[in-house]
Amino acid sequence: MGFNVPVINRDSELLKQEAKKWLEQQDNQKKCVLVIVSIALLLDNMLYMVIVPIIPKYLRDIHNYAVTFEGYHNETQRLANGTYLVREVGGRIEYLDEELELGWLFASKALLQIFVNPFSGYIIDRVGYEIPMILGLCTMFFSTAIFALGKSYGVLLFARSLQGFGSAFADTSGLAMIADRFTEENERSAALGIALAFISFGCLVAPPFGSVLYSLAGKPVPFLILSFVCLADAIAVFMVINPHRRGTDSHGEKVQGTPMWRLFMDPFIACCSGALIMANVSLAFLEPTITTWMAEVMPETPGWLVGVIWLPPFFPHVLGVYVTVKLLKSFPGYTWAIAMIGLAMEGIACFAIPYTDSVMQLVIPLSFVCFGIALIDTSLLPMLGHLVDTRHVSVYGSVYAIADISYSLAYAFGPIIAGWIVTNWGFTALNIIIFITNVGYAPVLFLLRKVHSYDALSGNAPATQNGEMTQLNNTPGYSQVGGKTETTVFNDSYQGWDDQQSYQNQPNHAVPQTEYPAGFDPLNPQW
Repeated sequence: MGFNVPVINRDSELLKQEAKKWLEQQDNQKKCVLVIVSIALLLDNMLYMVIVPIIPKYLRDIHNYAVTFEGYHNETQRLANGTYLVREVGGRIEYLDEELELGWLFASKALLQIFVNPFSGYIIDRVGYEIPMILGLCTMFFSTAIFALGKSYGVLLFARSLQGFGSAFADTSGLAMIADRFTEENERSAALGIALAFISFGCLVAPPFGSVLYSLAGKPVPFLILSFVCLADAIAVFMVINPHRRGTDSHGEKVQGTPMWRLFMDPFIACCSGALIMANVSLAFLEPTITTWMAEVMPETPGWLVGVIWLPPFFPHVLGVYVTVKLLKSFPGYTWAIAMIGLAMEGIACFAIPYTDSVMQLVIPLSFVCFGIALIDTSLLPMLGHLVDTRHVSVYGSVYAIADISYSLAYAFGPIIAGWIVTNWGFTALNIIIFITNVGYAPVLFLLRKVHSYDALSGNAPATQNGEMTQLNNTPGYSQVGGKTETTVFNDSYQGWDDQQSYQNQPNHAVPQTEYPAGFDPLNPQW
């Protein structure tokens, strides 16, 4: 017997047994996995965006930059005692290299994530999904704690880069875990759609969350809160850990995942990866540039309103996730068409942005941008899992590492490229480029129209590639020996085969011959 739990007045050991019994049920395990992964993705994106309203002001407050005074003029005043007082009036402070240092700080997470993802995908494929996810969340805990306590640019840059290392493991293993536990395609689409909604929510709620807590309690508080939630989520992963679930087949032999370089060479996976990059380029280009454009075109807009223009589009994003899940259930063979419509919608909405002249008008195309992103992500992420199931090996670490690389490429280089385009050609040219690239890439998704035809290859057994199989083929006449498929040839001259009735009546009648080992049963080729 354990101790009595207050409030509910129940014995702790009894509660532990009931919780264990509840977790042993497969449906409850799936629910726990979805909650844990969704929280992990929410935290990662909150940590990515929470520094937006905090760090620029904080770096100025700690005098991180060298400064110069420009645009001022001197005013001379003679005091009563004959002393002359010279004042610098009308000047402004210029912080040298501020944009460059902020750019590196913001991009360091995505840059390191790009380089770590190939290794994280390889490790996840070989050790399972749960342990790398715990590693990623613990790394995010330490990086966020360092960010909370760091007081110099170098320390903050290190913490930001360390977060990219943790995200490469936590995000990839989380998406792979959902694909592994939710095997039915409609169920997988719904689960991944919920996870994507949490990603969007994290990006949108983080700036106001960080801004309010920073102004009320200082820099450490928002980061410390997020760091301890990371630690709690890492501990929660132990509830659903199952080291024997992934990595072995029905005979207990190790299943090796398809190498990432081979997945990159798959034209279908490459097409999906390119679409994910195109889908996120719009946000990666607009987020760092739209505020400056609004200051020029809508100078009377209050500062607080500029900061919340991305909040209304969150609701169309959630609606897009819901609509996509319903469409995939009703039209499972038209995933490519849904993604194509979403990509074209993004491009057309971006084309309309420069022609808006009020905040209310601007929210409309931004809502269509987020709705289009939901169509693309919610349809293509489950398709990546389906492609691995049908064309490769059902181990999902590497394929979702490719998806994470696609996101990271957009957000690592997007702000740099967008800043250069706006500086040289203007904001309107930037949106025209987004329109041309998105609408131009949309027809490429037509190549994905035959993806679901691979379901008919061998029933539930996925296709083979270079001798790889995702499941054992239990068709009579086939056996799995050393990871290779061999065919058993039945010989009519075998003793007992001529008299089948006698053989069936006397199952132990088999007499060993030189070409067959003792106890060989031709009616049981899996022997």
